[in-house]
Amino acid sequence: GAAMAHGHGPGRCRCCGEEAAERGAAWGLYLRIDRQRLQCLNERREGSGATVFRPWEERRDRSQFVESDDDEELLFNIPFTGSVKLKGVIVMGEDDGTHPAEMRLFRNIPHMSFDDTAKEPEQTFSLSRDPLGELEYPTKIARFSNVYHLSMHFPKNFGAETTKIFYIGLKGEWTEAHRHEVTICNYEASANPADHKLEQITPQTHFIS
Repeated sequence: GAAMAHGHGPGRCRCCGEEAAERGAAWGLYLRIDRQRLQCLNERREGSGATVFRPWEERRDRSQFVESDDDEELLFNIPFTGSVKLKGVIVMGEDDGTHPAEMRLFRNIPHMSFDDTAKEPEQTFSLSRDPLGELEYPTKIARFSNVYHLSMHFPKNFGAETTKIFYIGLKGEWTEAHRHEVTICNYEASANPADHKLEQITPQTHFIS
């Protein structure tokens, strides 16, 4: 057992920052989002919904947030660049009425609209106010084991006219999607060399959903 000695009592590894680093790495699914096709419906400022998916270490950056526009509802359509096993979610807002009060998760329904949210979600969560990004909501992993598209619907908040979200953390595992590679190769091969616009597009955006 001597080789196991680490110089810390059990559970005291926090001081070396290892636990924090591991925790941050666990929330790395934001790197697997196909940002070209990420949508946030009813966002007040275009593109602001995308900013809430960022590194765990930057979750408390209050300069980046999304606020709803017409009412308190927000709907995110999140396509991944592969297959994801979603294990947990963090939702961070203000400690006031703008914080979302409910979250509904749908899997593999691309381009959802607010009309589509009448469907039964895979899982619904009652949210607590979480201004520091400390609460993790565990998913029913069996329902979220092969997710290539995740929709997150926030139907209501704690009483304000609009909803504000500062950070959404997604925890889980990612697997490369092999089924798309053929499509990408064929598409590249048949692309017109004179069409220079293709150069700026990353391969992930080529496959047709």
